[in-house]
Amino acid sequence: MRRSKRINQLKKGLSSLVILLALAVVSGGVWWSWADQPYSNQNTSEMIAITPGMTANQVGTELERRHLIRSARAFRLLASQLQADSKLIAGDYLLSADMSPKSMLTKLLSGTEVEAIRLTIPEGYTTDQIVNLLVQKGIGTKEEYAQVLATDGFDYSFLQGIPQDSHRLDGFLFPDTYFLDKKTTPHTAIDLLLQRFQKELTAEVQTQLQGMNLSIRDWVNLSSLVEKEAVQETDRPIIAGVLMNRLDRKMPLQVDATIQYILGTPKAKLYNKDLQIESPYNTYLHNGLPPGPIASPGHASLNAVLHPEKSDYLFYLAKSDGYHVFAKTFAEHLENQKKYS
Repeated sequence: MRRSKRINQLKKGLSSLVILLALAVVSGGVWWSWADQPYSNQNTSEMIAITPGMTANQVGTELERRHLIRSARAFRLLASQLQADSKLIAGDYLLSADMSPKSMLTKLLSGTEVEAIRLTIPEGYTTDQIVNLLVQKGIGTKEEYAQVLATDGFDYSFLQGIPQDSHRLDGFLFPDTYFLDKKTTPHTAIDLLLQRFQKELTAEVQTQLQGMNLSIRDWVNLSSLVEKEAVQETDRPIIAGVLMNRLDRKMPLQVDATIQYILGTPKAKLYNKDLQIESPYNTYLHNGLPPGPIASPGHASLNAVLHPEKSDYLFYLAKSDGYHVFAKTFAEHLENQKKYS
């Protein structure tokens, strides 16, 4: 009986060992598969600074934090397998989420640094201003961007149904700081900005927009008005609420920023003759939203439209300190004009 029991135990032990070996082979295959798979197919580039003595674990942690890889631990194991931990070459590297972890590690071992361009797009920039900034940085020409903006294909659901013209990307070129390779093409540069906007369009946001009966483009359009009108952060949701109140009442929005957009070169002060300029973007002459966004709104303005402050306000007036004063009636608005103009 004892011998039979020992044989059974030995068989169980061998079976367990076979299972463990099989799992190791499978997990190894999965692990190596991970090493060859990019985090996503989006070319979301990030500048990574590798300092002398930096370990693969530290690099992996930073890459995971920036959403360029899925696992810092797996990156460390990969570096260990390739005996690369002590061979990382210090320098600045441009890495992106569409690179595999193995190709990233290869780049860090090669010491092939890039002369990257830092591009900061401020909130409220128009498409023309963004193009001028890109051209100033040496990335393409105005003629190339004119073609890209009007005709190039970009596979984003939020662009479906928008007329194919030079204004179709207005408002969607997201303001942020980007790091671009000097060899970046105009198409790739514009695509990077669209990818960044895509991150704002979360499932929760889309659900909220449906509940508000607001299309994605109208959301961006309305947010662009808030972006150009508001100076102080606390005013954004109140201004968003005022604009929505006027839309609900079929009142003209009378947004001065749309007149400045028509003029092209902003004026310190608008006159009555400016308010009479015939243009579909003139919100003094035409009810509803303008044909498209007048600028690229940032996260704060987009969020303000999603969460407008409910009030009975229908008017607002900018004060000298950048804040706005609000009124429920035209009579109150006139009093504010006397007081603050």
